[in-house]
Amino acid sequence: MTERSTPTFAQRVRYIAGGTLPVSMSQWVIRDLTGPGAARRYLLRFLVPIFPPLCLFLLVPGPLWMGAGMMALLYLPLIYFTVALMYVYRRARLVKHGLDPALADHRERERAAADRAAYERRHGRG
Repeated sequence: MTERSTPTFAQRVRYIAGGTLPVSMSQWVIRDLTGPGAARRYLLRFLVPIFPPLCLFLLVPGPLWMGAGMMALLYLPLIYFTVALMYVYRRARLVKHGLDPALADHRERERAAADRAAYERRHGRG
């Protein structure tokens, strides 16, 4: 039997909850954390599951805006800190899977290298 390169449903749920995947799925982990759509997946995994419990504030007696305000007081800082810690989280997940944390910003380094090469071509250094 060959080893899987993508996680099963149970493995994916455990992965989303913070667990690790087998070494055979390292490429999948790298694509998940650094590939196209990685930021969107990260934000969805953090921001969507917390929304239903926050909706319980809408059941607080009083005007609807009061419950919505209490939700906002918790949800807006969550959004802010989730975005602010995205890079740290991705690096930590890579380390947890035994991968190089520098992979978290490889696309930015490639983009900077391309910008540098274009600059040098424009200004006669290339």
